[in-house]
Amino acid sequence: MCIELMASMMCANYGNLEKEVHDLEEGGIDSFHIDIMDGRYVPNFAMSLNDMAYIASATRKPLDVHLMIEHPNNNIEIFLRMLRKGDTVYIHPEAEYHPSTTLQKIINADMIPGIAINPGTSLETVFEMLRIVKKVLVMSVNPGNAGQMYLPYVGEKIDRLLLLKEKMHFKAYWDGACSADKIRQFAPKGMDGFVLGTTMLFGKSRPYGEMIKEIRKYGINTESEKSQEMRRHG
Repeated sequence: MCIELMASMMCANYGNLEKEVHDLEEGGIDSFHIDIMDGRYVPNFAMSLNDMAYIASATRKPLDVHLMIEHPNNNIEIFLRMLRKGDTVYIHPEAEYHPSTTLQKIINADMIPGIAINPGTSLETVFEMLRIVKKVLVMSVNPGNAGQMYLPYVGEKIDRLLLLKEKMHFKAYWDGACSADKIRQFAPKGMDGFVLGTTMLFGKSRPYGEMIKEIRKYGINTESEKSQEMRRHG
């Protein structure tokens, strides 16, 4: 099992962003997660168009742009012009009157369309959109701030979501309060990737490469441990 790891850049050291991007890229991060907040859809402001544009210019790795903004359809072209083919753009369905229209604009720009699902968003309300998107970002905390506590009831929703992956042809990603035990628990179930923030990656005074290598083993080890357990009880 190979899990994808994304660096939550709102948690990076902005005193030397160029070094952060370089060190993360050299350390083996798979993509850079960009949180754009407008202070309206969520009660916070985070990362700007300039931040996003700089990171896009400073790395060869893909960008995962998470738009936590009201009515993204009104300004989606501004973001799409600054991104590259193959980058991912997530929207929140609740933030848009007609989210499928916004998703189609992302598709037409040769970007990867995604939706972000808040803890209080039921799968039933986004079911049809699962046929359109290629990625689903599951929020395990309420969006808007880093360093929040995991909401346990989200786990049951993730279990139900993962049962739909093969039929609906999307990938699922974890965002918020991502810790080693969550990777060990949900990677074997089919979670494709995890957004890494202050819990596991930033502010640790350790080389990023060392930590990323260690984190990858959690997904691999869980599958190995699961196989061993099955053999013991087989």
